[in-house]
Amino acid sequence: MKLDPKWEYVADSVMGGVSRGQVEQAQVAGRAAMRLTGAVSTDNGGGFIQMAFDLTQDAGGKTGIAFDVCGNGERYDLRLRTTRLTRAWQSFRIGFVAPSDWTTVQVPFAALEAYRTDATFAPSELRRVGVVAVGREFAVDVAVSDVRLF
Repeated sequence: MKLDPKWEYVADSVMGGVSRGQVEQAQVAGRAAMRLTGAVSTDNGGGFIQMAFDLTQDAGGKTGIAFDVCGNGERYDLRLRTTRLTRAWQSFRIGFVAPSDWTTVQVPFAALEAYRTDATFAPSELRRVGVVAVGREFAVDVAVSDVRLF
């Protein structure tokens, strides 16, 4: 099931951090994509920028999520949130590398790691998807295209 995400930018400024970035529609290596660029700073208790979207489709019966990615060779996180998660820091997550050439990342839901929650991942409860640059100071440049559930 191909998705039509409405990406938004979120940064650590919500908790006093000073990381900076932006999300924009762009042509990246010949493909239309949403691109997150900026710089992660760990100053002032911060350390992340992200692009995320709310899922409006029902993911029940699906076994994973896939997307095409291109970037600067850095490691990023895919973070999924469900209706069971009530705290902003809770998620189901997995890391991936954004290589300089377009590649497909396929993530079976069973491969996700629960972070700061005892909840189990239920596809039918999936409500938010995020690509996050987090945890260390680095230049961010990651583009995502063709997000889909399988």
